[in-house]
Amino acid sequence: MTAPSPGFTLGPNSYGKSGVRLVRVDRDTPRHTIRDLTVHTALAGDLDATHYTGDNTGVLPTDTQKNTVYAFARDGIGTLEGFAERLARHFVDTAPAITRARVRIEEHPWTRIGDHSFASGEGGERRTAEAAYDGRDAAITAGVCDLLLLNTTDSEFSGFFADEYTTLPETDDRVLATAVTAAWDYASAPADADAAFGAARAALLDAFAGTYSLSLQQTLYALGERILKAVPEAREVRLSLPNRHHYLQDLGRFGLDNPGVVFQAGDLPYGLIEGAVRREAP
Repeated sequence: MTAPSPGFTLGPNSYGKSGVRLVRVDRDTPRHTIRDLTVHTALAGDLDATHYTGDNTGVLPTDTQKNTVYAFARDGIGTLEGFAERLARHFVDTAPAITRARVRIEEHPWTRIGDHSFASGEGGERRTAEAAYDGRDAAITAGVCDLLLLNTTDSEFSGFFADEYTTLPETDDRVLATAVTAAWDYASAPADADAAFGAARAALLDAFAGTYSLSLQQTLYALGERILKAVPEAREVRLSLPNRHHYLQDLGRFGLDNPGVVFQAGDLPYGLIEGAVRREAP
């Protein structure tokens, strides 16, 4: 059988290797550098046969994709965006049945504590990059995930719609905390991807610290707008902001007041604010 049964057909599909853990150490000088990445690949193309009949002629094994990641790292990583694009182009340009490739990378940070010594574990923030290639055009996305941010004041939430199930009190002073995941698409690849990422991250931090927040939605828009202003090549920023709730504790039963100094950090459930900020077409 080379075709689906009557009444059925194959929909959009892809396959790849997820969670490829790669660490590269640069030993060119006594002061070493380290890159710690997690790489995810996803390939698509003329793969009907493997789904309908199990004919794997066009399938580039996911194990081969993993090996390619390590082999390409031998000559260096460079920028995350560039490394992702190199891999995506390779898969499409060398595997006959593959017409589209998407490579997503997360970088795990290490803090230098010596010429060849490093420490990790500060917050979990990771730089991200993704390249999608269809044999003609490459689409590049950069970003950050799990960037923990917190303002101890200059945030309020009031004037919201209330119905019979509303118990949340209005507040004119609250702790605002979130773990930012942001991704921005490039209309054209920046000349220096590392500098562009640095400018975007700095703009994000400045916007969070400098915005008096009346809602997390307002903060989301301020972050996206500031990134677009800082990086001319970016055309759209997508953001996901979980609200890391901090609840003021009632200490009255202990005979103590609580002038906004003791909080319980909430876990589940949490509010999740998501949205995109786009650059208007000229």
